[in-house]
Amino acid sequence: MLKNTKGKRFQQAVDAVEEFLKKGKVKEQASHSSMEEKSRHSSSEEKSKAADGKRKKALTGAKKRGPATGGKAPKSSGTQEKGTRKRGRPPKEDKDTTIPESTSVKRMVAGTVAGFKWQANTKDDPHFHHFLLSQTEKSSVSYQTIAKRLKITEEETGSTSIQAADSTAINGSIIPTDKRIGFLGLGLMGSGIVSNLLKMGHTVTVWNRTAEKCDLFIQEGARLGRTPAEVVSTCDITFACVSDPKAAKDLVLGPSGVLQGIRPGKCYVDMSTLDSETVMEISQVIISRGGRFLEAPVSGSQQLSNEGMLLILAAGDGGLYQDCSSCFQAMGKTSFYLGEVGNAAKMMLVLNMVQGSFMATIAEGLTLAQVTGQSQQTFLDILNQGQLASPFLDQKCQNVLQGNFKPDFYLKYIQKDLRLAIALGDSVNHPTPMAAAANEVYKRAKALDQSDNDMSAVYRAYIH
Repeated sequence: MLKNTKGKRFQQAVDAVEEFLKKGKVKEQASHSSMEEKSRHSSSEEKSKAADGKRKKALTGAKKRGPATGGKAPKSSGTQEKGTRKRGRPPKEDKDTTIPESTSVKRMVAGTVAGFKWQANTKDDPHFHHFLLSQTEKSSVSYQTIAKRLKITEEETGSTSIQAADSTAINGSIIPTDKRIGFLGLGLMGSGIVSNLLKMGHTVTVWNRTAEKCDLFIQEGARLGRTPAEVVSTCDITFACVSDPKAAKDLVLGPSGVLQGIRPGKCYVDMSTLDSETVMEISQVIISRGGRFLEAPVSGSQQLSNEGMLLILAAGDGGLYQDCSSCFQAMGKTSFYLGEVGNAAKMMLVLNMVQGSFMATIAEGLTLAQVTGQSQQTFLDILNQGQLASPFLDQKCQNVLQGNFKPDFYLKYIQKDLRLAIALGDSVNHPTPMAAAANEVYKRAKALDQSDNDMSAVYRAYIH
């Protein structure tokens, strides 16, 4: 439905531009015709002036000679002169004699096209930009110039987003916050996040249950915290990214945990993928101590984390979300603020439910192609040329074809997210049969000792 809508909107935009281009050509032809007509008027006018000049000379000569009797010129001569002048008077000239400029996309955008309000959000569509460029007569007129002049109607999303690493961090233009940052948990996601925070100039104190993982980051300039409580007490904003709801609660409520370091004004941001009940429980205990809380689970992989291209979904304290702006820009591609605590957890579970189910379907397709005598590589090549083509699809299929299941997203974690998503559906009496089926396949893969492999290792559940 979304793809069809987008295609219709794009076609509407294309049709609109083509229509105005046609109107521009009609105007240009009309302007040429007008110029030719003015040229003919000008030629006729010159001839009239020349004839009038000859008549004036003749009349002047007659006045100087006078009549044969030596008297005044007869009155009829004056009458004739006036009549002659009236007949020889040139036609009034048109007020607008400016020659119009050559019609181009730039001129049309400034005029007719600029008055058109696009109903679809096409300014970020690369295909639309390509179309505009193909219609540009002068190479000096870029599609950015055209897009700026188009009045595009934006859809209201109901969420706030912060554009991040792709447009700012890569250019090194992030201004790091002067707040002291703490980070708890240096797993696949946490390690890449901390590395990017340090690269962008943030002051970071780290802690991990396995202390050896902190060494690399200390060499990069991070400070070492001995306990979660110490990190929270010495930092202004502390982030955490751990494996599951139990680990998240233990981190906050356990001995020397986060809660012991919380006092009025301290900020805690949980980036773990959790169920909404756990998130709200953590939020309540943090706020009860005078702290500020934000949930901010991340969507992505180890590679995207290392590249600073994660997707961040946030909910909770809106002011804290703004305070985290430079941090989110350093670690992610885009962040969204979704309102009340619990909303981000629910949205993330839905996203990971779709992702996990999709991966199981890919594995099923690869094995079905193989057992029916089809080439798996050809199957992937066809997929990569179709509508499902994506970096995720290509990477996971390559993992299967190469037999390389080094974890980029742990299989045990995607199975955990599927389980939590199914429970979320049950809580609102909403059926999730596709997710339930996928969950069973991942459970079988876990039984085959694939928990600590990449999620693409679910493929092995189909071949054993």
